[in-house]
Amino acid sequence: MCARVSVFRTNLFRVGAIFLVSLVASEFALGQHNAFDLDGKIIDPLQAASGKIVVLVFLRRDCPVSSRYAPIIRQISAQHERDASFWLVFPDKTETSQTIQQYLHEYSYRLPALRDPEHALVKLAQVQITPEVAVFNRSHQLIYDGRIDNWYVDLGRSRAAPSTHELDDAIQSAAAGNKPAVKQVRGVGCYISDLE
Repeated sequence: MCARVSVFRTNLFRVGAIFLVSLVASEFALGQHNAFDLDGKIIDPLQAASGKIVVLVFLRRDCPVSSRYAPIIRQISAQHERDASFWLVFPDKTETSQTIQQYLHEYSYRLPALRDPEHALVKLAQVQITPEVAVFNRSHQLIYDGRIDNWYVDLGRSRAAPSTHELDDAIQSAAAGNKPAVKQVRGVGCYISDLE
């Protein structure tokens, strides 16, 4: 009888330990791509993309370079709306849904926005600056991260017009099932690490 109780306890402990490890692992897996929409709902933009290319655009309301890129982001997202799912991502922990809504209205954005206070998407996308983008192919592999184009040479100094178009090139490559020629080019703007 004692042997049966001992075996039962051992098996119960094993089942409990397996359940606990599975629970922690699933929570970790769920959390790695998650951010919050403006209603506070947890969203994984890669899972929500329905087989499309995913483009994460990282912005800060207090970054003038982010704001100047609004017309370009709107234009590129409109050109690729069939193939790509665009998300605006705000990594500033102090941002509220209301302040982001106001920013979206001010810059005529019609794209879905996410708050990334824990920087889960920042880490996934390997971005460092706003504005920067991350492009994921239909298999959810990161194929490009960095600047939108080379319009800005430095803070406060821009070209009359960009001569390279890394974001557009990356989306076109992903749509054709290829990898872009350039995988990463750092942008010019405001450092996300300043928000830590």
